[in-house]
Amino acid sequence: MDYTVQNIIDVIMDSIPQAVRTDTVDTIKIGDPGMKVSGIVSTFIITMDVIRKAESLGANLIITHEPTYYDHRDEVEKWLKDDPVVAKKRKMMERKKIAVWRFHDNWHRNNPDGIVTGMAYKLGWEKYQGPVNQQVFTRDPITLKQLADELKKTFNLKTIRVIGRPEQKIRQIGLTVGAYGGDYQVKFLSKHGDVDTLVCGETVEWQTGEYIRDATLQGREISLVILGHVLSEQEGMNYLVEWLRPKVPGLPIHYVEVPDLFSYL
Repeated sequence: MDYTVQNIIDVIMDSIPQAVRTDTVDTIKIGDPGMKVSGIVSTFIITMDVIRKAESLGANLIITHEPTYYDHRDEVEKWLKDDPVVAKKRKMMERKKIAVWRFHDNWHRNNPDGIVTGMAYKLGWEKYQGPVNQQVFTRDPITLKQLADELKKTFNLKTIRVIGRPEQKIRQIGLTVGAYGGDYQVKFLSKHGDVDTLVCGETVEWQTGEYIRDATLQGREISLVILGHVLSEQEGMNYLVEWLRPKVPGLPIHYVEVPDLFSYL
């Protein structure tokens, strides 16, 4: 069966409970909706290397979780008009006849949340996941140091940022992927007083960090582990391949991993 870009989008959106089709960032960023799709690349974010990899795989549709042009709604013409980096990236995709569709809001709206599910699989935490709150994981007690070492091994990291005592005993872990923001993270910790540590993507130091510092000084044993945005979410786009493949039989679908943004000197 031949699929167009719009066919693929419709298949995905029709599979999401209570999908949001208006006032959403889940839109086509470049390309013709009627273009025949030769293959799909699923990725966390489109880099120049991802574009090249898609071409080498024979894929002309990239499904990205994060923005293409450094703006949540990809409206860079409002504040970055005529920027050479934006222009070169756009021209490269136009030249290679690549279409891009963002799958962010509705992948998080899926039940269960597609990004959190992919991360749980990557971490091997699906057996610890709560039946009601997918962001809380209950496991046999370990120390903060042991948890940090476990995460470093999983993601092949030399170091990892934490706030807390290495010897702290941890049983309940909260997972807030991506860049939910300081308000959300503080409210999460306030609501879930039995969470021992929060594993997050990005954070706001003067909000979440200082809330944890004060809570600790008041006697609550709590800690924070910062994975970074890429590492905390991209496995959800790996899971998308598994989720989508049976819905579009015969169409090649590939996951392209993005390296962590930071290196350490």
